[in-house]
Amino acid sequence: MRTRTDNNETGHLMMSMTGKRARVSATGAIVMVAGLAAGGAQAQQVVVQGNSRVDADTVRSYVTGVSPEEARRNLIASGMFSDVRVSQSGGRTIVTVRENNTINRVVFEGNKKVEKSTLESIVEAKSRAGFNPAVVQADVERIREVYRRSGRGLAKVTYRTVDLPNGSIDVIYTIDEGDKTGIKEIHFVGNQAYSEGRLKDLMTSTEMNLLSFIKTSDVYDPDRIANDLDLVRRYYLKNGYADFRVVSADARFDEGAGGWIITITVEEGRQYRVGAVAIDSRLGGVDGATLRDEVRTEVGDIYNAEDVEKTLTGVTTEVARRGHPFAQVRPTGERDRASGTVSLGFIVEDGPRVYVERINVRGNTRTRDYVVRRELDFAEGDAYNRVLVDRAERRLNGLGFFKKVRFSNEPGSAPDRVVVNIDVEDQPTGSFSVAGGYSTADGVIGEVSVSESNFLGRGQYVRLGVSAGQYTRGVDFSFTEPYFLGYRLAAGFDVFSKYSDLTRYSRYVTDVTGGQLRLGLPVTEEFGVTLRYSIYNTDLKIPNTLKRPYNDCSVPIPGYTQTWPAGTVINGQNVSGLAQYPNCAFDGEASIALKSSVGSTLTSLAGVTLAYSTLDNLQLPRNGFYGELKPEFAGLGGDSKFFRITGEARYYKELWEDVIGFVKLQGGHILPTEGNNLRITDQFFLGPSLVRGFAPNGIGPRDIGTTDARSNALGGTTYVGGTLEVQFPIWGLPRDIGLKGAVFADAGTLFGYKARRGFDVNGDAIINGFGPNGCNFNTFSIGVEPECVNVRDKPTLRSSIGASILWNSPLGPIRFDYAYALTRDEGQKVFAQDGTFLGRVGKDQIQAFRFSGGSRF
Repeated sequence: MRTRTDNNETGHLMMSMTGKRARVSATGAIVMVAGLAAGGAQAQQVVVQGNSRVDADTVRSYVTGVSPEEARRNLIASGMFSDVRVSQSGGRTIVTVRENNTINRVVFEGNKKVEKSTLESIVEAKSRAGFNPAVVQADVERIREVYRRSGRGLAKVTYRTVDLPNGSIDVIYTIDEGDKTGIKEIHFVGNQAYSEGRLKDLMTSTEMNLLSFIKTSDVYDPDRIANDLDLVRRYYLKNGYADFRVVSADARFDEGAGGWIITITVEEGRQYRVGAVAIDSRLGGVDGATLRDEVRTEVGDIYNAEDVEKTLTGVTTEVARRGHPFAQVRPTGERDRASGTVSLGFIVEDGPRVYVERINVRGNTRTRDYVVRRELDFAEGDAYNRVLVDRAERRLNGLGFFKKVRFSNEPGSAPDRVVVNIDVEDQPTGSFSVAGGYSTADGVIGEVSVSESNFLGRGQYVRLGVSAGQYTRGVDFSFTEPYFLGYRLAAGFDVFSKYSDLTRYSRYVTDVTGGQLRLGLPVTEEFGVTLRYSIYNTDLKIPNTLKRPYNDCSVPIPGYTQTWPAGTVINGQNVSGLAQYPNCAFDGEASIALKSSVGSTLTSLAGVTLAYSTLDNLQLPRNGFYGELKPEFAGLGGDSKFFRITGEARYYKELWEDVIGFVKLQGGHILPTEGNNLRITDQFFLGPSLVRGFAPNGIGPRDIGTTDARSNALGGTTYVGGTLEVQFPIWGLPRDIGLKGAVFADAGTLFGYKARRGFDVNGDAIINGFGPNGCNFNTFSIGVEPECVNVRDKPTLRSSIGASILWNSPLGPIRFDYAYALTRDEGQKVFAQDGTFLGRVGKDQIQAFRFSGGSRF
């Protein structure tokens, strides 16, 4: 029992001790929490001094939980304060601030070359924000950089502030734009195969010269320089220099010279030719020999990297068509530097089975996604093929819609999936232009046009133009959808109205109004087909005024045209009141054939254009061939009924550096499809476009039955012509001015009048002057206007030689031609009744000097 009692006492003692310890621990915890709470309350007591506009709680948010020095730095970095002091006193944190002024307005002064909206987008100082001198000074540098990029590297930028009530200020940036500071010099180092001038011609960037006031290509742009270097690289690789590389490109702004000095160092290597070509197909069921047609290069050719790219694309597309979507085509090249040859191989094999999981188009703020995607030959879910990706990148770069295009890949959701990212940067694609110029055919002419090559971001081309001049005026509208119905078909239409005054060369004026539908089908990269349907109305008029009395033999002008007195009979015909012929024709008279065509003619025409081109440059070709054939049929309704075919072929060859020769052949034929006669306005009227040295409408069949045979061209049904020309730089002049010289020789002919020859003008069923052998009369004795056409139609070969000055100016292409006619149709001799030689009629009309040009400013 004792033991039990002791144990119970021991238990009670232990319980008592445990309870005391618990009470002590709880009391300690309460004390500790209270102490921490008191300390926290002290730490959170932040006193803000000096603030008037910035709320104190905003200041405290920068201070709580950090050291005093870090709090000071945070507040300064906020840009709201020009000075901050943080101290602690008696458990309190005291923050004393000096507030920055609030910006009321940001103003730009002196900016004329850079728009205000551009400057506002790059400065960080904004209205209603706090004024921070460091930020504003950084803005000054940003503005200077914008001017530097726009070709005004010497621009000066300063700022000042204007105090306003309530602590606000205006920030004013003052800009002295200075003179243009573009690219002063471009130098190449290490080039041996091609001159510095040739390499500069490849670049879109140019040096400053006398034309800098109207061009922008001499403004230094690093992105444009990078693109130019790629153009130079591709040019070398295209011409056999497989080892070529750009070693460095240094751009230095020289304040003394007032512009940029760009030095490009290259390493050319040697030129290679193709030593061997082989296709190694490792695909079951695909023989390499059957892919040979897709190879674009042959043994002995100069190595051409572009031909290798085209071969890769062609072979890849062909094997995919045969059921191998994952096939890869790898090019191989073994250089033999001793012999200067490279052996090309194309290995066709199965690639990894990787699918395109997703295609991301990024950065296109304006261009629609589908405009980018339709240039791809692959889509989500298709096999991934690097060759097709590279081809798509080239296509997108060639559109001209984007400043930059970059493809990149990232892993997909599985090892056999890949995500293709396409990063683009939109660039302006619209233009408003005022064009002007002069030509010997159209006189002084001006044009205002608006065009957009990426209309509403849909990739469509739209153009509206209005022109007016001495002898012509008109309006035209064009629209082209490059992907009609989702296919790579260029569909479009044109609407036009044009007035032309041809009275200097032929005694009539025309108003042509109509439209055209077209559909272009690219068959290969070189060959394309365009289907066309045109319908237009031609209204032909012959002026008959005191200044231009070109129809007064048929319609006498009262008080001006001499008429036969009442009772006058000539050759048994009463001619009372009729114009005295040929007196009425001495001041210029249209042919009776032209008079019969007065009025409206509706032409409904369907045609096709077959075009083939291997030109290296469409605007300024140096090498390559271009040919087109245009068969056309008129008669789907309307008044004109004919079949017409025309063709042209041009071959260019660079004979020496910058010396380019070309040969051009052209021809055409038209024949009626109903009856034996054509309308006179449907025939060919040619001059300097066939043989330079001759006036517009200056060659071909003519009406020699009038005293104005000089101007009465009748047109012909057949023409052929050829040109030999050599173009060369004008030595001693800066190359980028764009002046070239040329010498040429032209030859050609136009013949085959197929229109009517007799016209019953007075309705007496007798065609005056028309006999069994055609029009047969004496102009000076018939007394009245003949009702037939006396045609001189000789297939005489016309030829000429001459020289030209060509100027590819920033205002547009301008050309001066001076030609001397070597051979021509001298016309038919005319004698009076007494046998006196009176001269020649129906001779070709000469025009030695020809000027044509346009401008864009």
